Amino acid sequence: MQLDVVTLFPGWFEWFAGQRHVRNALAHGHELRTVDLRERTPLSGGQVDDTPFGGGAGMVLRVDVMDAALRAFYGQDPTDLRLARRVIALTPGGRVLDDAFVDELTAEPAVTLLCGRYEGFDERIVEHLVSDTLSVGRYVLSGGELAAMVVCDAVLRKLPGALGRAESAVEESFSPALEGAPEYPHYTRPAEYRGWKVPEILLSGHHEEIRRWRRARSRERRGAQG
Repeated sequence: MQLDVVTLFPGWFEWFAGQRHVRNALAHGHELRTVDLRERTPLSGGQVDDTPFGGGAGMVLRVDVMDAALRAFYGQDPTDLRLARRVIALTPGGRVLDDAFVDELTAEPAVTLLCGRYEGFDERIVEHLVSDTLSVGRYVLSGGELAAMVVCDAVLRKLPGALGRAESAVEESFSPALEGAPEYPHYTRPAEYRGWKVPEILLSGHHEEIRRWRRARSRERRGAQG
């Protein structure tokens, strides 16, 4: 899989690329690339934004700058690019990221994430240059970089070879294996601490009973979420 991030701060992703599961994914042939928006702007002085028409506070990322950056990096008209790969604008009002959305992206051969900054994107970027919009939650961040890392992390950890054990990504919170419910509680040594005991069933060695107990706790947690 090829994951590209269009950003004003490509250096932020050097730390992210150094994380073990990301390194594992890259070693298995997957790609994580960054596109420096400021480096590819056609405007003088590295300008990438401008004041909004109609007035208001803040600055807006320009459509001509994004168009030029995508065109220079991919060598094609960005309006055609979204037909060849998922091009996603990270914005608070987009489709909220969940496990099903992550599975969709994991199945794609190539995804491009556009990081917003300032007051966000000129709406023509969203209308003409992207195939999707995505939000990591109904709140506002200073820019799309942290959101992009969330998306990349959620996607990359599901790819073959990223985790030490492939089954680690199968039965976890919100997965089909748990029918979309949160993951069940986990315990480890010591079996008793300050009078707090591990449930006896987990020490029993009865795997089918343990499986049923875990599923029941998972369903309870889903019910608690309302």
